[in-house]
Amino acid sequence: MPKYKALAVQTSFWRPKTDYLKEIVESIRTKTVDGDIIIVSEKAVSTASNNIVDESAITPNLCAKLIARFWMRITWGYFLGRLCHFPRGLIRRLREYPLESGSRHKQVAMSRAGLLQSLMFGSEGGIDGSNLPYSYVSLTLQNANIVAEKIRQQIRSELHIGVCVMIVDTDKTYSFGNFHFTPRPKPVKGIHSFGGFLAYVVARMLKLKKRATPLALVGCRMSVEEALVIAETANRARGFGSGRTVWQMAEKFNVGLTEVSREMLETVKHKPIVIVRSKR
Repeated sequence: MPKYKALAVQTSFWRPKTDYLKEIVESIRTKTVDGDIIIVSEKAVSTASNNIVDESAITPNLCAKLIARFWMRITWGYFLGRLCHFPRGLIRRLREYPLESGSRHKQVAMSRAGLLQSLMFGSEGGIDGSNLPYSYVSLTLQNANIVAEKIRQQIRSELHIGVCVMIVDTDKTYSFGNFHFTPRPKPVKGIHSFGGFLAYVVARMLKLKKRATPLALVGCRMSVEEALVIAETANRARGFGSGRTVWQMAEKFNVGLTEVSREMLETVKHKPIVIVRSKR
């Protein structure tokens, strides 16, 4: 398998209704060449597409409240967190899981992704609040392949080059030999999606190999293994913006979990695009 080099491209923070096609083309105009692989963050595209939810407006039901109070604080905080080899800091945060905002988040997860996904400790069904302000969370793209093809066509039209476009999520795909699976929905063909939190716990417990998840791939063909290598190469080059989790994000700005503003996020380096090229 070829080796790759990656260039993370910094942009402004993509707010809702940002013209992400224009942002991508202008950001890579002088940096990309024919045959490159352009990796784009799902979360950034979802945010720019206004594919987000304000959880402060959500009313949680009893089930969501029970998940926040007992499942998250006790089951994850004292049992599953240990099985999954979580660091002490994360286990402590789970034991102090926020009841009000956490209940609203679990309600969104149940309604959008289902019960098995809502029982995850975070990023339930690809729903994620990191690098987003206040109580907003991004939802998964339902048409990732269509979005990727639009990006590819825009690059071809304006820059007159042929590239491969991949949309990627930081949520992990786990590999057991040649069998690749992920708890999150809608990965590329060849990666199996099932089990929700059950698949996650088993994978973490067994310390299986984990890599970022490709959600769409257009403009070229490659094996699942190669797609996973490229997705993880891009993920490492990109970094984590304001933090891997909402806890890290709030800690970085020294505010509450739902008090991070857009202005705060705009002070952080955002790299939603990565150009990957094989080493020759």
